[in-house]
Amino acid sequence: MQILFKFFIKGSLCYPERAFYKKISMHKITTLSNNLKIVSSKIEGTKSVTALILVGAGSRYETEENNGISHFLEHMFFKGAERFKNTREVSEAIDGAGGEFNAFTGKEYAGYYVKIAKHNLDTALNVLSDMMINSKFLPEEIEKERGVILEEFNMYLDTPMYQVGWDFEKLIYGNQPLGRDQIGTKELIKNIQQKDFVEYKNSLYTPDNITIALAGSIEHEEAAKKVQEYFDFDDKKKAFDFVPYEQKETQETVWLKEKKTEQAHLVLGVEALSAEDEGIYIEKLLAVILGGNMSSRMFLNVREAQGLAYYIQTTTDDYLDTGALSTRAGVDISRIDDAIVAIAKEYTKITNELISEKELKKSKEYLKGKIILSFEDSEEVAHFYAKQTLLYEKTKSIDEVLEKIEKITAEDIQRIAKKLLKKERMKLAIIGPYQNKDKVRFENLLN
Repeated sequence: MQILFKFFIKGSLCYPERAFYKKISMHKITTLSNNLKIVSSKIEGTKSVTALILVGAGSRYETEENNGISHFLEHMFFKGAERFKNTREVSEAIDGAGGEFNAFTGKEYAGYYVKIAKHNLDTALNVLSDMMINSKFLPEEIEKERGVILEEFNMYLDTPMYQVGWDFEKLIYGNQPLGRDQIGTKELIKNIQQKDFVEYKNSLYTPDNITIALAGSIEHEEAAKKVQEYFDFDDKKKAFDFVPYEQKETQETVWLKEKKTEQAHLVLGVEALSAEDEGIYIEKLLAVILGGNMSSRMFLNVREAQGLAYYIQTTTDDYLDTGALSTRAGVDISRIDDAIVAIAKEYTKITNELISEKELKKSKEYLKGKIILSFEDSEEVAHFYAKQTLLYEKTKSIDEVLEKIEKITAEDIQRIAKKLLKKERMKLAIIGPYQNKDKVRFENLLN
Protein backbone atom coordinates (compact mmCIF):
# COMPACT_ATOMS: atom_id res chain seq x y z
CA MET A 1 0.00 0.00 0.00
CA GLN A 2 1.16 3.52 -0.63
CA ILE A 3 1.88 4.77 2.88
CA LEU A 4 3.57 8.12 3.16
CA PHE A 5 6.03 8.14 6.04
CA LYS A 6 5.87 11.49 7.80
CA PHE A 7 8.33 13.34 9.98
CA PHE A 8 6.71 16.03 12.13
CA ILE A 9 8.24 19.21 13.51
CA LYS A 10 5.25 20.83 14.59
CA GLY A 11 -13.53 26.12 -18.58
CA SER A 12 -16.50 26.01 -16.24
CA LEU A 13 -18.70 23.03 -15.53
CA CYS A 14 -22.31 23.26 -14.44
CA TYR A 15 -21.99 21.57 -11.04
CA PRO A 16 -23.86 22.86 -7.97
CA GLU A 17 -20.56 22.96 -6.05
CA ARG A 18 -18.92 25.15 -8.71
CA ALA A 19 -19.35 28.18 -6.47
CA PHE A 20 -16.75 26.77 -4.08
CA TYR A 21 -13.88 25.73 -6.30
CA LYS A 22 -14.28 28.82 -8.43
CA LYS A 23 -12.25 30.44 -5.66
CA ILE A 24 -9.21 28.42 -6.78
CA SER A 25 -7.54 29.90 -9.81
CA MET A 26 -6.16 27.78 -12.61
CA HIS A 27 -2.68 26.65 -11.77
CA LYS A 28 0.29 28.27 -13.48
CA ILE A 29 3.68 26.70 -14.13
CA THR A 30 7.10 28.24 -14.73
CA THR A 31 10.08 26.11 -15.78
CA LEU A 32 13.46 27.69 -15.10
CA SER A 33 16.53 27.31 -17.29
CA ASN A 34 17.85 24.57 -14.98
CA ASN A 35 14.50 22.73 -15.42
CA LEU A 36 13.28 23.42 -11.89
CA LYS A 37 9.49 23.62 -12.08
CA ILE A 38 7.44 26.12 -10.08
CA VAL A 39 3.67 25.65 -9.90
CA SER A 40 1.26 27.91 -8.06
CA SER A 41 -2.46 28.19 -7.39
CA LYS A 42 -4.05 31.26 -5.85
CA ILE A 43 -6.86 30.61 -3.35
CA GLU A 44 -9.15 33.53 -2.63
CA GLY A 45 -10.27 34.25 0.91
CA THR A 46 -7.21 32.88 2.71
CA LYS A 47 -4.27 34.61 4.34
CA SER A 48 -1.98 31.58 4.38
CA VAL A 49 0.33 29.84 1.92
CA THR A 50 1.64 26.30 1.67
CA ALA A 51 5.13 25.93 0.24
CA LEU A 52 5.75 22.34 -0.86
CA ILE A 53 8.85 20.74 -2.36
CA LEU A 54 8.42 17.41 -4.16
CA VAL A 55 11.43 15.39 -5.27
CA GLY A 56 11.52 12.33 -7.49
CA ALA A 57 13.23 10.27 -4.79
CA GLY A 58 11.31 7.49 -3.05
CA SER A 59 11.65 3.77 -2.51
CA ARG A 60 11.26 3.12 -6.26
CA TYR A 61 14.68 4.71 -6.71
CA GLU A 62 16.36 2.30 -4.31
CA THR A 63 18.14 -1.01 -4.70
CA GLU A 64 17.83 -4.03 -2.44
CA GLU A 65 21.03 -2.88 -0.72
CA ASN A 66 19.97 0.70 0.05
CA ASN A 67 16.24 0.12 0.58
CA GLY A 68 15.13 2.69 3.15
CA ILE A 69 17.63 5.45 2.33
CA SER A 70 14.93 7.79 0.95
CA HIS A 71 13.00 7.71 4.22
CA PHE A 72 16.12 8.05 6.43
CA LEU A 73 17.30 10.97 4.30
CA GLU A 74 13.95 12.70 4.81
CA HIS A 75 14.60 12.67 8.57
CA MET A 76 18.16 13.95 8.16
CA PHE A 77 17.12 17.12 6.34
CA PHE A 78 15.81 18.44 9.66
CA LYS A 79 19.09 17.94 11.51
CA GLY A 80 20.93 21.10 10.56
CA ALA A 81 22.29 23.11 7.67
CA GLU A 82 24.00 26.53 7.41
CA ARG A 83 21.43 29.13 8.47
CA PHE A 84 19.49 26.81 10.79
CA LYS A 85 22.13 24.63 12.41
CA ASN A 86 20.07 22.00 14.23
CA THR A 87 16.55 20.66 14.77
CA ARG A 88 15.88 23.17 17.51
CA GLU A 89 16.64 26.17 15.29
CA VAL A 90 14.48 24.75 12.49
CA SER A 91 11.62 24.10 14.93
CA GLU A 92 11.82 27.49 16.58
CA ALA A 93 11.84 29.29 13.23
CA ILE A 94 8.58 27.66 12.11
CA ASP A 95 6.93 27.56 15.55
CA GLY A 96 7.80 31.20 16.07
CA ALA A 97 5.82 32.05 12.95
CA GLY A 98 2.86 29.83 13.88
CA GLY A 99 3.52 27.52 10.94
CA GLU A 100 3.09 23.80 10.35
CA PHE A 101 6.00 21.74 9.11
CA ASN A 102 5.94 18.22 7.72
CA ALA A 103 7.71 15.79 5.41
CA PHE A 104 6.85 12.44 3.86
CA THR A 105 8.33 9.66 1.77
CA GLY A 106 6.32 7.68 -0.73
CA LYS A 107 7.33 5.20 -3.39
CA GLU A 108 7.75 7.71 -6.22
CA TYR A 109 8.53 10.97 -4.46
CA ALA A 110 9.47 12.63 -1.19
CA GLY A 111 7.92 15.88 0.02
CA TYR A 112 8.70 18.71 2.42
CA TYR A 113 6.28 21.51 3.22
CA VAL A 114 5.50 24.45 5.45
CA LYS A 115 2.02 25.90 5.82
CA ILE A 116 2.26 29.43 7.13
CA ALA A 117 0.66 32.88 7.29
CA LYS A 118 1.38 34.79 4.09
CA HIS A 119 3.37 37.53 5.85
CA ASN A 120 5.77 34.85 7.16
CA LEU A 121 6.29 33.10 3.82
CA ASP A 122 9.92 34.25 3.64
CA THR A 123 10.63 32.37 6.86
CA ALA A 124 9.21 29.18 5.38
CA LEU A 125 11.20 29.48 2.15
CA ASN A 126 14.36 30.36 4.07
CA VAL A 127 14.09 27.20 6.18
CA LEU A 128 13.13 24.91 3.29
CA SER A 129 15.85 26.16 0.96
CA ASP A 130 18.52 25.85 3.66
CA MET A 131 17.46 22.24 4.25
CA MET A 132 17.39 21.31 0.57
CA ILE A 133 20.67 22.95 -0.40
CA ASN A 134 22.89 23.11 2.69
CA SER A 135 22.10 20.10 4.91
CA LYS A 136 25.21 18.60 6.53
CA PHE A 137 24.11 15.09 7.53
CA LEU A 138 26.53 15.19 10.46
CA PRO A 139 27.67 11.74 11.69
CA GLU A 140 26.61 12.46 15.28
CA GLU A 141 23.10 13.37 14.09
CA ILE A 142 22.91 10.20 12.00
CA GLU A 143 23.72 8.14 15.08
CA LYS A 144 20.96 9.85 17.08
CA GLU A 145 18.39 9.31 14.34
CA ARG A 146 19.15 5.60 13.93
CA GLY A 147 17.38 4.88 17.19
CA VAL A 148 14.38 6.99 16.20
CA ILE A 149 13.94 5.19 12.89
CA LEU A 150 14.49 1.76 14.40
CA GLU A 151 11.64 2.50 16.80
CA GLU A 152 9.51 3.63 13.86
CA PHE A 153 10.42 0.36 12.11
CA ASN A 154 9.32 -1.61 15.17
CA MET A 155 6.10 0.40 15.44
CA TYR A 156 5.05 -0.57 11.92
CA LEU A 157 5.97 -4.22 12.51
CA ASP A 158 3.73 -4.14 15.57
CA THR A 159 0.84 -2.60 13.60
CA PRO A 160 -0.65 -5.41 11.47
CA MET A 161 -3.08 -3.14 9.61
CA TYR A 162 -0.03 -1.34 8.13
CA GLN A 163 2.16 -4.39 7.68
CA VAL A 164 -0.45 -6.42 5.82
CA GLY A 165 -0.62 -3.73 3.13
CA TRP A 166 3.10 -3.99 2.51
CA ASP A 167 2.85 -7.77 2.44
CA PHE A 168 0.15 -7.44 -0.23
CA GLU A 169 2.42 -5.30 -2.41
CA LYS A 170 5.28 -7.77 -1.95
CA LEU A 171 2.91 -10.45 -3.17
CA ILE A 172 1.73 -8.67 -6.32
CA TYR A 173 4.98 -6.85 -7.27
CA GLY A 174 7.60 -9.32 -6.05
CA ASN A 175 11.27 -8.65 -5.36
CA GLN A 176 11.60 -5.29 -7.07
CA PRO A 177 11.40 -1.72 -5.73
CA LEU A 178 7.60 -1.46 -5.84
CA GLY A 179 7.37 -4.59 -3.72
CA ARG A 180 9.56 -3.21 -0.92
CA ASP A 181 8.61 -1.14 2.10
CA GLN A 182 9.61 2.53 2.30
CA ILE A 183 10.86 2.03 5.86
CA GLY A 184 13.62 -0.23 4.55
CA THR A 185 15.59 -2.84 6.47
CA LYS A 186 17.17 -2.89 9.91
CA GLU A 187 20.52 -3.58 8.26
CA LEU A 188 20.31 -0.36 6.24
CA ILE A 189 19.12 1.69 9.21
CA LYS A 190 21.97 0.41 11.41
CA ASN A 191 24.78 0.80 8.87
CA ILE A 192 24.11 3.78 6.60
CA GLN A 193 26.78 6.51 6.73
CA GLN A 194 27.14 10.20 5.87
CA LYS A 195 28.71 9.52 2.47
CA ASP A 196 25.67 7.44 1.48
CA PHE A 197 23.31 10.34 2.19
CA VAL A 198 25.50 12.83 0.36
CA GLU A 199 25.79 10.62 -2.71
CA TYR A 200 22.07 9.85 -2.84
CA LYS A 201 21.08 13.48 -2.33
CA ASN A 202 23.50 14.73 -4.99
CA SER A 203 22.20 12.12 -7.43
CA LEU A 204 18.47 12.89 -7.16
CA TYR A 205 17.90 16.23 -5.42
CA THR A 206 18.64 18.13 -8.61
CA PRO A 207 16.57 20.97 -10.13
CA ASP A 208 15.31 18.87 -13.05
CA ASN A 209 13.92 16.35 -10.53
CA ILE A 210 12.22 18.86 -8.22
CA THR A 211 8.90 20.71 -8.31
CA ILE A 212 8.14 23.54 -5.89
CA ALA A 213 4.49 24.44 -5.35
CA LEU A 214 2.98 27.45 -3.60
CA ALA A 215 -0.76 27.48 -2.96
CA GLY A 216 -2.83 30.04 -1.11
CA SER A 217 -2.68 33.81 -0.87
CA ILE A 218 -0.14 34.37 -3.62
CA GLU A 219 0.05 35.36 -7.29
CA HIS A 220 2.13 33.26 -9.66
CA GLU A 221 4.57 36.05 -10.47
CA GLU A 222 5.39 36.50 -6.79
CA ALA A 223 5.66 32.74 -6.27
CA ALA A 224 8.13 32.35 -9.14
CA LYS A 225 10.19 35.32 -8.00
CA LYS A 226 10.47 34.10 -4.41
CA VAL A 227 11.41 30.56 -5.39
CA GLN A 228 14.18 31.86 -7.64
CA GLU A 229 15.38 34.11 -4.82
CA TYR A 230 15.70 31.32 -2.26
CA PHE A 231 16.39 28.13 -4.24
CA ASP A 232 19.71 28.55 -5.98
CA PHE A 233 20.30 24.92 -6.89
CA ASP A 234 23.46 23.75 -8.66
CA ASP A 235 22.74 23.45 -12.36
CA LYS A 236 23.03 19.68 -12.76
CA LYS A 237 20.81 16.78 -13.74
CA LYS A 238 19.72 13.72 -11.81
CA ALA A 239 22.12 10.82 -12.06
CA PHE A 240 19.60 8.02 -12.51
CA ASP A 241 15.92 7.14 -12.75
CA PHE A 242 13.99 4.33 -11.17
CA VAL A 243 13.98 0.89 -12.81
CA PRO A 244 10.67 0.39 -14.65
CA TYR A 245 8.25 -2.08 -13.14
CA GLU A 246 8.50 -5.54 -14.67
CA GLN A 247 5.32 -7.58 -14.53
CA LYS A 248 6.12 -11.11 -13.47
CA GLU A 249 3.60 -13.90 -13.49
CA THR A 250 3.58 -15.80 -10.20
CA GLN A 251 1.55 -18.78 -9.04
CA GLU A 252 1.61 -17.61 -5.42
CA THR A 253 -1.78 -16.20 -4.46
CA VAL A 254 -1.61 -16.02 -0.64
CA TRP A 255 0.95 -14.35 1.62
CA LEU A 256 0.46 -15.50 5.20
CA LYS A 257 2.31 -14.05 8.20
CA GLU A 258 1.76 -15.90 11.45
CA LYS A 259 1.31 -13.49 14.35
CA LYS A 260 -0.54 -13.80 17.63
CA THR A 261 -3.30 -11.22 17.25
CA GLU A 262 -6.81 -10.73 18.58
CA GLN A 263 -8.04 -9.75 15.13
CA ALA A 264 -7.03 -11.03 11.70
CA HIS A 265 -6.00 -8.45 9.11
CA LEU A 266 -6.32 -9.11 5.40
CA VAL A 267 -5.94 -7.43 2.04
CA LEU A 268 -7.64 -8.96 -0.99
CA GLY A 269 -7.13 -7.37 -4.39
CA VAL A 270 -5.46 -7.22 -7.78
CA GLU A 271 -2.80 -5.42 -9.74
CA ALA A 272 -4.59 -2.53 -11.41
CA LEU A 273 -4.22 0.54 -13.62
CA SER A 274 -1.34 2.99 -13.73
CA ALA A 275 -1.81 6.62 -12.74
CA GLU A 276 -2.03 7.94 -16.31
CA ASP A 277 -4.24 5.19 -17.70
CA GLU A 278 -7.39 6.52 -19.38
CA GLY A 279 -9.51 4.45 -17.04
CA ILE A 280 -7.94 5.60 -13.76
CA TYR A 281 -10.93 7.66 -12.60
CA ILE A 282 -13.26 4.81 -13.49
CA GLU A 283 -11.13 2.59 -11.26
CA LYS A 284 -11.25 5.16 -8.45
CA LEU A 285 -15.04 5.33 -8.72
CA LEU A 286 -15.20 1.54 -8.76
CA ALA A 287 -13.27 1.53 -5.47
CA VAL A 288 -15.71 4.05 -3.97
CA ILE A 289 -18.69 1.89 -4.93
CA LEU A 290 -17.07 -1.23 -3.51
CA GLY A 291 -15.71 0.10 -0.24
CA GLY A 292 -15.04 3.82 -0.27
CA ASN A 293 -17.47 4.99 2.42
CA MET A 294 -20.07 3.93 5.00
CA SER A 295 -22.77 3.40 2.37
CA SER A 296 -20.52 1.30 0.12
CA ARG A 297 -21.15 -2.34 -0.70
CA MET A 298 -18.35 -3.72 1.47
CA PHE A 299 -19.43 -1.70 4.48
CA LEU A 300 -23.13 -2.52 4.20
CA ASN A 301 -22.90 -6.13 3.05
CA VAL A 302 -19.76 -7.41 4.77
CA ARG A 303 -19.59 -5.31 7.94
CA GLU A 304 -23.17 -4.32 8.71
CA ALA A 305 -25.23 -7.20 7.34
CA GLN A 306 -22.89 -10.02 8.36
CA GLY A 307 -20.79 -8.48 11.15
CA LEU A 308 -17.60 -9.89 9.63
CA ALA A 309 -15.29 -6.90 9.93
CA TYR A 310 -14.55 -4.03 12.26
CA TYR A 311 -12.92 -1.91 9.59
CA ILE A 312 -13.22 -2.50 5.85
CA GLN A 313 -12.19 -0.26 2.97
CA THR A 314 -11.48 -0.52 -0.74
CA THR A 315 -8.74 1.74 -2.12
CA THR A 316 -6.47 2.21 -5.11
CA ASP A 317 -2.73 2.82 -5.31
CA ASP A 318 -1.64 4.47 -8.54
CA TYR A 319 1.96 4.44 -9.75
CA LEU A 320 3.52 5.56 -13.02
CA ASP A 321 3.52 2.13 -14.63
CA THR A 322 1.12 0.01 -12.57
CA GLY A 323 -1.27 0.16 -9.65
CA ALA A 324 -3.43 -1.84 -7.25
CA LEU A 325 -7.07 -2.09 -6.25
CA SER A 326 -7.65 -3.81 -2.94
CA THR A 327 -9.96 -4.23 0.02
CA ARG A 328 -8.43 -4.31 3.48
CA ALA A 329 -10.27 -5.46 6.57
CA GLY A 330 -9.87 -6.35 10.22
CA VAL A 331 -11.94 -9.46 10.86
CA ASP A 332 -12.95 -11.97 13.52
CA ILE A 333 -10.22 -14.62 13.69
CA SER A 334 -12.74 -17.46 13.66
CA ARG A 335 -14.70 -16.08 10.70
CA ILE A 336 -11.89 -15.09 8.33
CA ASP A 337 -13.01 -17.64 5.72
CA ASP A 338 -16.47 -16.07 5.65
CA ALA A 339 -14.95 -12.60 5.30
CA ILE A 340 -12.75 -13.60 2.36
CA VAL A 341 -15.69 -15.22 0.58
CA ALA A 342 -17.93 -12.19 1.24
CA ILE A 343 -15.37 -9.71 -0.16
CA ALA A 344 -14.75 -11.89 -3.22
CA LYS A 345 -18.52 -12.14 -3.72
CA GLU A 346 -18.79 -8.34 -3.96
CA TYR A 347 -16.02 -8.33 -6.57
CA THR A 348 -17.90 -10.94 -8.60
CA LYS A 349 -21.24 -9.18 -8.27
CA ILE A 350 -20.01 -5.81 -9.57
CA THR A 351 -18.36 -7.63 -12.46
CA ASN A 352 -21.53 -9.45 -13.49
CA GLU A 353 -24.21 -6.82 -12.86
CA LEU A 354 -24.55 -3.23 -14.01
CA ILE A 355 -24.81 -0.81 -11.11
CA SER A 356 -27.96 1.31 -10.88
CA GLU A 357 -28.04 4.95 -11.95
CA LYS A 358 -28.88 5.87 -8.36
CA GLU A 359 -25.76 4.18 -6.98
CA LEU A 360 -23.64 5.60 -9.79
CA LYS A 361 -24.83 9.15 -9.12
CA LYS A 362 -24.36 8.82 -5.36
CA SER A 363 -20.81 7.54 -5.79
CA LYS A 364 -19.91 10.24 -8.31
CA GLU A 365 -21.12 12.95 -5.96
CA TYR A 366 -19.16 11.40 -3.10
CA LEU A 367 -15.91 11.28 -5.09
CA LYS A 368 -16.34 14.78 -6.50
CA GLY A 369 -17.30 16.12 -3.10
CA LYS A 370 -14.21 14.63 -1.45
CA ILE A 371 -11.97 16.20 -4.08
CA ILE A 372 -13.64 19.59 -3.66
CA LEU A 373 -13.45 19.41 0.15
CA SER A 374 -9.75 18.61 -0.07
CA PHE A 375 -9.29 21.91 -1.89
CA GLU A 376 -10.25 23.73 1.31
CA ASP A 377 -6.70 22.97 2.41
CA SER A 378 -3.81 24.79 0.70
CA GLU A 379 -1.56 21.80 1.45
CA GLU A 380 -3.85 19.53 -0.58
CA VAL A 381 -3.96 22.05 -3.43
CA ALA A 382 -0.18 22.31 -3.48
CA HIS A 383 0.16 18.52 -3.41
CA PHE A 384 -2.47 18.04 -6.16
CA TYR A 385 -0.59 20.28 -8.59
CA ALA A 386 2.99 19.49 -7.53
CA LYS A 387 2.58 15.72 -7.87
CA GLN A 388 1.19 16.00 -11.37
CA THR A 389 3.81 18.53 -12.45
CA LEU A 390 6.65 16.40 -11.10
CA LEU A 391 5.50 12.99 -12.36
CA TYR A 392 3.07 13.32 -15.24
CA GLU A 393 3.20 14.68 -18.76
CA LYS A 394 0.13 16.89 -18.22
CA THR A 395 -1.04 18.75 -15.13
CA LYS A 396 -4.83 18.56 -14.93
CA SER A 397 -7.00 21.19 -13.30
CA ILE A 398 -9.74 20.33 -10.83
CA ASP A 399 -12.28 21.11 -13.58
CA GLU A 400 -10.77 18.45 -15.83
CA VAL A 401 -10.78 15.83 -13.09
CA LEU A 402 -14.41 16.51 -12.13
CA GLU A 403 -15.44 16.41 -15.76
CA LYS A 404 -13.83 13.00 -16.24
CA ILE A 405 -15.67 11.66 -13.19
CA GLU A 406 -18.99 13.12 -14.35
CA LYS A 407 -18.73 11.34 -17.73
CA ILE A 408 -18.33 7.85 -16.24
CA THR A 409 -21.15 5.44 -17.03
CA ALA A 410 -22.37 2.20 -15.44
CA GLU A 411 -20.99 0.39 -18.48
CA ASP A 412 -17.55 1.93 -17.82
CA ILE A 413 -17.61 0.61 -14.25
CA GLN A 414 -18.49 -2.89 -15.40
CA ARG A 415 -15.85 -2.81 -18.15
CA ILE A 416 -13.04 -1.95 -15.74
CA ALA A 417 -14.36 -4.40 -13.15
CA LYS A 418 -14.34 -7.20 -15.74
CA LYS A 419 -10.81 -6.26 -16.77
CA LEU A 420 -9.39 -6.18 -13.26
CA LEU A 421 -11.46 -8.34 -10.90
CA LYS A 422 -10.84 -11.76 -12.40
CA LYS A 423 -10.54 -14.69 -10.01
CA GLU A 424 -7.21 -15.77 -11.45
CA ARG A 425 -5.75 -12.30 -10.73
CA MET A 426 -6.72 -12.20 -7.04
CA LYS A 427 -4.01 -11.95 -4.39
CA LEU A 428 -4.54 -12.25 -0.64
CA ALA A 429 -2.29 -11.14 2.24
CA ILE A 430 -3.13 -12.15 5.82
CA ILE A 431 -1.67 -11.49 9.25
CA GLY A 432 -3.09 -13.49 12.11
CA PRO A 433 -2.73 -16.54 14.38
CA TYR A 434 -2.71 -19.04 11.53
CA GLN A 435 -0.17 -21.66 10.51
CA ASN A 436 1.44 -22.24 7.15
CA LYS A 437 -0.82 -25.23 6.54
CA ASP A 438 -3.80 -22.83 6.48
CA LYS A 439 -2.53 -21.28 3.23
CA VAL A 440 -4.04 -24.08 1.16
CA ARG A 441 -7.46 -23.43 2.67
CA PHE A 442 -7.20 -19.71 1.98
CA GLU A 443 -6.05 -20.37 -1.59
CA ASN A 444 -9.04 -22.63 -2.20
CA LEU A 445 -11.40 -19.84 -1.10
CA LEU A 446 -10.22 -17.75 -4.06
CA ASN A 447 -10.96 -20.46 -6.62
